[in-house]
Amino acid sequence: MIYRNRNIKPQTTLLEALKKMDSLDKKLLVVEEKDKFIGLLSAGDIQRAIIHNISLEKPVDSVLRKNIRVARQSDSLDHIKKMMFDFRMELCPLISNDEKIIDVLYWEDLFVECRPSTLKPFNLPVVIMAGGLGSRLKPLTNVLPKPLIPIGDKTMLEEIFDRFSGHGCKDFYISVNYKAELIKFYINNLKLPFNISFIEETKSLGTAGSLSLLKGKINQTFFVTNCDILIDQDYSEILDYHNEQKNEITIVAALKHFPIPYGTIETGDNGYLRELNEKPELTFKINSGMYILEPHLIDEMPDDKVINTTDLIWNLKQNDLKVGVFPVSQNSWTDIGYWNEYLSILEKKSTNLNTTE
Repeated sequence: MIYRNRNIKPQTTLLEALKKMDSLDKKLLVVEEKDKFIGLLSAGDIQRAIIHNISLEKPVDSVLRKNIRVARQSDSLDHIKKMMFDFRMELCPLISNDEKIIDVLYWEDLFVECRPSTLKPFNLPVVIMAGGLGSRLKPLTNVLPKPLIPIGDKTMLEEIFDRFSGHGCKDFYISVNYKAELIKFYINNLKLPFNISFIEETKSLGTAGSLSLLKGKINQTFFVTNCDILIDQDYSEILDYHNEQKNEITIVAALKHFPIPYGTIETGDNGYLRELNEKPELTFKINSGMYILEPHLIDEMPDDKVINTTDLIWNLKQNDLKVGVFPVSQNSWTDIGYWNEYLSILEKKSTNLNTTE
């Protein structure tokens, strides 16, 4: 059981590899052929392929990096552990002189008490859009505002705090409207070690209109996230992409796979058959509800006007300003705004709790 199902063949498609990562809840796979080491495939490799419009039907060996870290027979265990810890490696293959895989060492075995943290911490402001009615979760949201919905032993807001603070973020701005007093009372009584400011809408300003209330408060690149979504991703990688591309706004997009349970037909001129596909699967990029923005966009927001994030994005596009899209896998995005997703994450939390007890 050397691979723990973490191995794939070089001819495996990127889509198949991505699905395997999702099913295992892992972001690194070993590429091998008859126990010969070919390479390592990370979620980042697939994300870069998507950004460069490489088809997910391409084989994984078409995107493998040449310079990767592995362990050799002559390396001591202490050396391997240090390398894995320094570079936050989920796993490390031990390779023989003839490129055969002798063993695979796993983070969870060597560092039982801790999870790999981000390699590149940052401290940027985070704006949490928490003013919505949560209509899709009624009747629960008749009592509790969506940001305070429990996820295990914490609320949704606390989960978001944890994920960003794990990257080094300390400054949070929470846009509130519906049941604002209850949200403020709950959060203030937690006495969290962050700088938390509440931005209160006197009326609903859409999914982006409340950004106008932040004028004079944020003067650096910042994150925006809906209060009902969770992204399982190293946020520093999204930030690197945003900065490298010099985007005005970066949209985090989740891949969604939709199988078609029928054979599909494509035709050309005069109805001639061009292609016949048996039960194909379509993959789309879905707006996840997380963004990175440049601070000058706040100053350009009109005051007291309903603005949705899509309006802001199209405004930028019409002015030929750069809007980037950073992809994450289907299982890296959770939208608890729907009952089935909320129940799914509760079940996952419960399973994780039971396995650690």
